[in-house]
Amino acid sequence: MAGDRTRERPRSQASAGDLLHLVRSGRAITRGALQEATGLSRATVGQRLDRLFRAGWLREGAGGPAGSPTGGRPSLRLEFDDAHAVVLAVSLDTRHARAAVLTLTGELLAERSGALSVDEGPERVLGALGGWFAGLLKEAGRSADAVCGIGLGVPGPVDTATGRVVQPPIMPGWDGYDIRGRLGRAFAEQTGGEGGSGDAAGVPVLVDNDANLMAYGEQRTGHPDCAAFALVKVSTGIGAGVVVGGQIYRGIDGGAGDIGHIRVPEGAGTLCRCGSYGCLAAVASGRALARRLTEAGVPAESGSDVRELLAEGHPEAVRLAREAGRSVGEVLATVVTLLNPGVLMIAGDLAGTPFLTGVRELLYQRALPRSTAHLDVVTARLGERSALVGAGALVVEHLYAPDRAEERLAALGL
Repeated sequence: MAGDRTRERPRSQASAGDLLHLVRSGRAITRGALQEATGLSRATVGQRLDRLFRAGWLREGAGGPAGSPTGGRPSLRLEFDDAHAVVLAVSLDTRHARAAVLTLTGELLAERSGALSVDEGPERVLGALGGWFAGLLKEAGRSADAVCGIGLGVPGPVDTATGRVVQPPIMPGWDGYDIRGRLGRAFAEQTGGEGGSGDAAGVPVLVDNDANLMAYGEQRTGHPDCAAFALVKVSTGIGAGVVVGGQIYRGIDGGAGDIGHIRVPEGAGTLCRCGSYGCLAAVASGRALARRLTEAGVPAESGSDVRELLAEGHPEAVRLAREAGRSVGEVLATVVTLLNPGVLMIAGDLAGTPFLTGVRELLYQRALPRSTAHLDVVTARLGERSALVGAGALVVEHLYAPDRAEERLAALGL
């Protein structure tokens, strides 16, 4: 299993963090099973579990499915206690944002959405999100002290080591900006909690590309057994997220999945917002369709406007969406041949029947039959919440990974 640190160190050295991972993954949910999985003595397992109990991260529930081999009482079942903390999650689009308070297992406790344009710049946008956090926590009935981390999805490539966006085509003023630090301070200023930057003291802030988080959320909740999963988000821009072996694939510096800036022949004379001509996003994104509709006398400014026209069955919007789907499908034929995913998910403002039909037409024509023989082409299940679920899961997996869990236990004096 990806991320299983008990395979990276001798069994006899399995830490409390390793035991927590075994319980959370379902591989070992009783004390006896933990002894068997790690080779630790009963006393050592008990000592390490005691640290997790005192931290409030584990609890003992009802008896496990199997009793003692000698016919005694069933062993008590160990469970991850998702009530000891909450996560704040944000999905930031070009003109809109959505934020939520989530439990550690992804249950939504409070949610807010509204207009918030990235064109206003990081200082103003991230400051506004701090105010949203205060209201959401009040609605959820949780204090700022209960927040263990913040996850943020943005519509641009992200260097996850620093949390900074790198040359984002549709986020003017955000290149290299300290998002983690500013959002941590906004949280502290508006809620009275402890602000932080990255993994420094205070609340950790994790930043990733929105398509990555959408893919992570959808794969974990709807397709956990899919070893190669790809999601394409088509809204104001176009981007893709890839999950391989249960982990987000980002490339060497966060640039993986930026398919909106692949050059396509039909866009040769069209200028993209990135400054180049011929990008897929310049001819097949929601912004591109909005421009073409406006030129045809149908006012539209963004992907969300196109979505509304599609919902009304506007004939020109339907025609253009199917045409855009064919353009994206031609690019995805190469993506599918390269990755050989089990699931290709279409998400975003244009992810309706006309666009999906166009994608399927070109994809199955151009991709190798071997690459599509076991491929499911589907639309998003979680809808506009997929990035929120992915952001929450990213924070939890980071904070409760074996080595990080050990560091946090030590910081708590346990």
